[in-house]
Amino acid sequence: MKVALAQINVTVGDLAGNAKKIVEFARRAYAAGAQLVLTPELSLCGYPPEDLLLRPAFMQACEEQLLWIAAELADCAGLHVVVGHPHQRLGDRDLRSKSWAVPARFNAASVLAGGQVLRSYAKRELPNYQVFDERRYFVSGRDAGEAPLVFEVGGLRFGLNICEDAWFDEPARAAKAAGAQVLCVLNASPFHLGKVAEREVRMAERVADVGLPLLYAHLVDGQDEVVFDGASFALDAQGQLAARAVMFQEDLLLVELDAEGCVQGQVLPLPELEAQAWGALVTGVRDYIGKNGFPGALIGLSGGIDSALVLAIAVDALGADKVRTVMMPSPYTADISWIDARDMVERLGVRYDEKSIVPMFDAFNASLADEFQGLPLDATEENIQARIRGTLLMALSNKFGSIVLTTGNKSEMATGYCTLYGDMAGGFAVIKDVAKTLVFRLARWRNEQPTRRADGTVGPIIPERIITRPPSAELRPDQKDQDSLPPYEVLDAILARYMEEDHSLAEIVAAGFDPADVERVTRLIKINEYKRRQAPVGIRITHRAFGRDWRYPITSKFRA
Repeated sequence: MKVALAQINVTVGDLAGNAKKIVEFARRAYAAGAQLVLTPELSLCGYPPEDLLLRPAFMQACEEQLLWIAAELADCAGLHVVVGHPHQRLGDRDLRSKSWAVPARFNAASVLAGGQVLRSYAKRELPNYQVFDERRYFVSGRDAGEAPLVFEVGGLRFGLNICEDAWFDEPARAAKAAGAQVLCVLNASPFHLGKVAEREVRMAERVADVGLPLLYAHLVDGQDEVVFDGASFALDAQGQLAARAVMFQEDLLLVELDAEGCVQGQVLPLPELEAQAWGALVTGVRDYIGKNGFPGALIGLSGGIDSALVLAIAVDALGADKVRTVMMPSPYTADISWIDARDMVERLGVRYDEKSIVPMFDAFNASLADEFQGLPLDATEENIQARIRGTLLMALSNKFGSIVLTTGNKSEMATGYCTLYGDMAGGFAVIKDVAKTLVFRLARWRNEQPTRRADGTVGPIIPERIITRPPSAELRPDQKDQDSLPPYEVLDAILARYMEEDHSLAEIVAAGFDPADVERVTRLIKINEYKRRQAPVGIRITHRAFGRDWRYPITSKFRA
């Protein structure tokens, strides 16, 4: 028989729009001969819906749309569709409060056929780590006494798991014990670098444990700071990859399978790591701006690599016609910064304006002259320049509606090498989770991709000098980033160990790093928490970003 994995891009809270998309993909699958369609986890409401789940009206609307989908597909004889959705049972026992008065909410999936909701399954394993917070909202199906769900289509018996379920032994074993011949896993698994390969390895372990073929239907979209990459796949009963969908695009993956565990389908290759990171960043920008209704993006160009990378991502995500750039030179802006910025915007064909901040900087200095008399120049004057630029960009954003994309990278966010209400001013931080060393790798990777430029020629879009010149904020004469920070290769390696892997200072020193560098970098990470709390949301591409999965106190004396 033929099964379709509906890899769809949904929007949190757009219940009617999501329901229509599920129906559209189900009808396409039916026309292609599929008897069963699997949609991703919580595909009806989008993932993660967060505190929308606490609103009774939201839960009621989800139930109504689920019934609407069933009715809309009633004419598709023999078609079964599995839809992920939140479900609430009034009057059930809340296992945490021991009260019978509180409704029980479940992360659920229902089987629809013949115009009816036939049966429902409640997720058994609720993740509560990294970006996940499911125990805040849901009760485990196991704790509530819910049975495994096995249903028959085309002579085969299918067992349901939802995302985290398949990372543990019990849910799949329970499905097999209930008679399942095929394991169906509905997923909304946030992307980070290396996650796709990790999923396939873990699902192969699940297949090895239960001896059943596995179908993995995954979400593809950007939702605030998290991105879902797609790459839905199928494994045969031996755990071998039998089908894989495209990454970062909607897809309808058709899979043929039989009672012997044989699975056949198209296997698309996994892109290289830089291509995956690029796809995640483009998806994050496209969906954040598109789903929130912004008409376009506004970027402050500096002639440096960070703003160049953000510009390239924005153009790939939105098109050149929806991106505007502004160069705001100060007394310390080098001529090559102007030249390189102009060169890049000409290659891409985006709107470009130059607005000198020198008169405004002079006016600020004059206003503060009495206060600052006799005091040396320091970061105060540097920050004034950044804040003038932030004010200009936000004024243009307010007047014309485009969202300001900030250009700070993860290394800068970690160490506080950024200015509150200055270069941190904006609505979306595109490369907030991209370390500086990865910034350089991505710039070089993007330049290697054949691209037709605005003048009709094919070639790199980022001028080479932007990549090769020493990074500088250009806020004082002859300034270089490494005047204030360790070399980025050292900084990023310490950052990865301390912030992403939770290594202690002693462990990092034992790994061969200079104790002074370790002390310096980790101290900067600690004292700049107050800045990061005020930074715009940004795209998560590592397994630990400064955002939902970094919740450190601002006031803390712990150092180790």
